Amino acid sequence: MSYDIAAEITELKKKKNVAILAHYYESGDIQDIADYVGDSYYLAKMGQEVSQPHILMCGVVFMAEGIKILNPEKTVLVPDLGAGCSLVSGAPYDQYLQWRLKFPTGIAVTYINSSAQVKAISDVIVTSSNAKKIIEAIPRNRPILFGPDKHLGAYLAKESGRHFELWQGSCQVHVLFSAKKLYQQTLEHPDAVVIAHPECDENVLQYASVIGSTSRLLEEVHKNPARKFIVATETGIFHQMKKVRPDAEILQAPTADETCGCNDCPFMKLNTLLKIKAALLNFQPEIKLEENLRAKAQVALERMMTISSSQPGKTPSGKPVIWPEIFTCPTFPI
Repeated sequence: MSYDIAAEITELKKKKNVAILAHYYESGDIQDIADYVGDSYYLAKMGQEVSQPHILMCGVVFMAEGIKILNPEKTVLVPDLGAGCSLVSGAPYDQYLQWRLKFPTGIAVTYINSSAQVKAISDVIVTSSNAKKIIEAIPRNRPILFGPDKHLGAYLAKESGRHFELWQGSCQVHVLFSAKKLYQQTLEHPDAVVIAHPECDENVLQYASVIGSTSRLLEEVHKNPARKFIVATETGIFHQMKKVRPDAEILQAPTADETCGCNDCPFMKLNTLLKIKAALLNFQPEIKLEENLRAKAQVALERMMTISSSQPGKTPSGKPVIWPEIFTCPTFPI
């Protein structure tokens, strides 16, 4: 049945001129029918670059909102409007705004795992793959507010040597990895390379030799000649890892409760081939945003895209060139 549905989807997307984008955390059968598969930053970029006027985003809703924010003229569809995110629900607009207002001179750096409303009151958006570069572009005399993921924020603060004010949110999947059990796993597999997503708790990250976005972890598996990897992130990425390294053993880092399958994102897994087919047939569910909100959120997302795609030079001291023309004052629109 999966093959027949996949063939129908392939025919439908061509007939209706739809580009299908899929996140690495989707199931393998969805990744295989997508035109582009990647992490959040790559998908945001491809949303701008595809020639098709319609996009079906197979991921969670905030990703589709981001594509709509950057491409208001395109139709943006999702398989399931219920595909939310614990980071989004854990950062309600009203509370995030009040937190932001406590630091009037601060730069609000907001993880892409956030609602359109929260993006609209942020100065710049980041993903785990471009966050370091964007942090480097912010003048050091400006306080940094980081949310919604406290673990990613703490990791970036440590890496940059800067103080962050952190929103106390976390990803419900990545916080479940157990540092104690991971340590035991490394003893059982001393030849394994441990790689982890920075949304994990720092007690887990201490065992990782590589910490990075999903695309960075995939790159490590692809290029590292090691034959065994322990991976602390959502299991969907294993599909691509096994494609690029069929000779390697890919082990999932353990959670506290190894019987629950909690390291699968329940929201990502709401999407199915049947729902994708229905979305292509009906052009529903469609992401729609009120224009004033969309335009406000676009400011912070466009800053992310501008800095991420730039190739800034170096000062005589070798430090990265900052972007004072972007970060001159608090500019978030209320």
